[in-house]
Amino acid sequence: MSDKRRTTRAPRRWGTHLVLLIGGLLMVFPFVWQVNMSLSTHAEVTSVPPTWFPSEPQWGNYPAVFEQIPFWSQFLNTAAVTIARVLGQLLLCALAGYAFARMTFRGKNVLFALVLSILMVPYQIYLIPQYDIVQQLGWLNTIAGIAAPGIFSAFGTFLMRQHFLGMPRSLEEAARLDGANPWQTFWRIMFPLSGPALSAVAILTALASWNDLMWPLIVATYDDRTTLAVGLASLQGQFTTDYPVMMAAAFMAMLPLMILFIVLQRRVVEGLAHSGMKG
Repeated sequence: MSDKRRTTRAPRRWGTHLVLLIGGLLMVFPFVWQVNMSLSTHAEVTSVPPTWFPSEPQWGNYPAVFEQIPFWSQFLNTAAVTIARVLGQLLLCALAGYAFARMTFRGKNVLFALVLSILMVPYQIYLIPQYDIVQQLGWLNTIAGIAAPGIFSAFGTFLMRQHFLGMPRSLEEAARLDGANPWQTFWRIMFPLSGPALSAVAILTALASWNDLMWPLIVATYDDRTTLAVGLASLQGQFTTDYPVMMAAAFMAMLPLMILFIVLQRRVVEGLAHSGMKG
């Protein structure tokens, strides 16, 4: 009986692996094609039928990026904005999520529903009010002006709330018996034990911030004070586009996020899984 089960499971296992392999290849193909285009000539990229491999790698496409856009200035601006948004969301979303999950106060459910309703409102509706506020504060063409609207997230608050709901109350009861107040309980016990959920919020925030185009395009009008997303968009010309140089710039721009995701991917999956255990 066990031999029959093994023989029936083996084809299913190979079939599953085959489907996963095909899916993995389909996901990797755009990245490989991007690297291939970054090493090709403009004629090879625009040829029909397409040239699958460059006749000679054009490594000069990468230095050409620095000649067309202030890459390092935009890279540092993007990194500063991303770090500010990640730290802001880790702090504010964790505090708000803990309050909604563990504290009792009047209007808590109504307030949480209002926070969730932010997810249903298109982001573009906030652009004009946010621009007016940033302009009145004198934050145009500054890192603060680009980063400030992204330091809080309704989704991050929801994720942290779900995570705290899944943590045992015995931890807080033990801390209360030791004389800890809610503030001490949060910082000394709940926050340090929330690594997976915090990692999920951090990587999702970093991805959204690194790829944000619309808001930096509005509030930053100087090339050396904007972000990489705006710089990449500027490489697309009105009449012609140097696609190899654009792909080289895109590859260099996405490399830090790839490394970050590879390092934190397990904790991100754990955070998303644990945060959905209770509702």
